[in-house]
Amino acid sequence: MVYETIINSDTLKTAKDTLTNALDNSEVLQEIKFDPSAIIKGDGIFISIVGYLIVFLALVLLFLVFSNIAKVLQFNVRKKLAAKGEAYEGEESKFHVSGETNAAISMALYLYFEELHDLENTVLTIKKVEKAYSPWSSKIYGLRQFPKK
Repeated sequence: MVYETIINSDTLKTAKDTLTNALDNSEVLQEIKFDPSAIIKGDGIFISIVGYLIVFLALVLLFLVFSNIAKVLQFNVRKKLAAKGEAYEGEESKFHVSGETNAAISMALYLYFEELHDLENTVLTIKKVEKAYSPWSSKIYGLRQFPKK
């Protein structure tokens, strides 16, 4: 009896009808095939090549920007020094800072900004709060079982 109820459900009827229609229209499934010549004739290869070229050119452009940014910054320094009437002395000028000096400065700034925080107390207090019994939140009144007839 339970088996017949499951068989007659709407979901299974829909699945059965779908499979029956698919078997009746089997010639439609046989007409679907993969044709590689359609890719060559169509715009697929052209679009792929254009996409690859765009990505490659963007990467080359980014490489050129990142590799020449130091030269651009040096040009700006030379321009400012020329406006003041001073001469630019190259890499070992008074404006060049070594990596160790940069690391020391950044570490000092990090430590300084970390000290700006207030020292918080990390003592946690957990208080047990007793609540009066309330049947509104009781789990025993939930309808998890079928009611008796």
